[in-house]
Amino acid sequence: MKYMIQDNQAGFVLKNGIFKKMIPSGTWHFSRMAGYTVEIEEMTGELDYMDVPYQVLSKDPAFLDATVHMEIPDGFVGFLYINGKLASYANRKEYTFWNVFDSYEIQTVSMTETMIGPEVTRQMLALLPGKLYTEVKVGEGETGLVYYDNILQKPLSRGIYRFWNYRHSISYQVLDMKQKALDIVGQEILTKDKIGIRMNVACMYQIRDAVEFVSVISDLKGQLYSAVQLAIREIVGNYKLDEILEGKERISGEIYEALKERETMFCVKFLTAGIKDIILPGEIRAIMNSVLVAEKTAQANVISRREEVASTRSLLNTAKLMDENQTLYKLKELEYLERICEKVGEISVNGNAGIVEQLGRLMGMKEAGLFISENGG
Repeated sequence: MKYMIQDNQAGFVLKNGIFKKMIPSGTWHFSRMAGYTVEIEEMTGELDYMDVPYQVLSKDPAFLDATVHMEIPDGFVGFLYINGKLASYANRKEYTFWNVFDSYEIQTVSMTETMIGPEVTRQMLALLPGKLYTEVKVGEGETGLVYYDNILQKPLSRGIYRFWNYRHSISYQVLDMKQKALDIVGQEILTKDKIGIRMNVACMYQIRDAVEFVSVISDLKGQLYSAVQLAIREIVGNYKLDEILEGKERISGEIYEALKERETMFCVKFLTAGIKDIILPGEIRAIMNSVLVAEKTAQANVISRREEVASTRSLLNTAKLMDENQTLYKLKELEYLERICEKVGEISVNGNAGIVEQLGRLMGMKEAGLFISENGG
């Protein structure tokens, strides 16, 4: 039988189903009567073995020259490059490619080192199945804790880390080491004088040691909340209401010191703590408002009396000066006259009395020697 094999093809000669050789392009004749058949394959891409094991095909030198065979060992992953360009992830153990028109290469990367090294590029990672590795992202102000088979490894600082899931089972957690706020809102407290108040307290804290923290603490926020509540009750409950209102800053300092003593228990560092608001019952608030009004009224009366005394003392000092200095007395006469002239149209003065005396009589004294007519009469 006649077989025509083109330039981009190769023929596999089989006799009675047994591989004999590979033939290149050209015209070939083989007798079917003698049990020969020829399978023709395109020499591009991956080779189809036609149910013939590679070990059998590889015995033919022509086949070896036209193909490239690659195997991926256990514990390695492979990446297929075609003509020097990354093409795909190699997900099988062995490959055979025609190496006539295109160049094929598989680059292998070991997974025996648990942390993925820089030789694995982002393009490679994009091709890898997610089940093969674990990615850990640690941000600014965070600490990453990675476990190999539940055994804690060295803490990780800021960055992106990737681990092969080959030799170990990988787990991780990322802890926020930045400052955090904890607010205790509406905490009810009974004062020493048996008055129920509510208090808002704010504090700032941050985790001191990540490794110690994960080994000791399970619910940090809940435990800190309870600790701050207890500190508030222990300290504020020893003071009367008036003492609390007057010593808010001092009591805030005592709360902060009490929390500092508890830092070791929670593996944290308290940065600040203090009372934000004190909320009084309605009836107590009304009483305190009344007291405040009374205090302010009394202060106003005291100020008013001081002003009256000061005014009288000033008049007395002025009178003494006028009595001792006739020139000053005359200036005062002219000042009074000026004030009166500002209010009337015309002034007539009769008699021999002085101007000040006549003006005094004009203001209501019985023996007046002065009359004023605004119409000139």
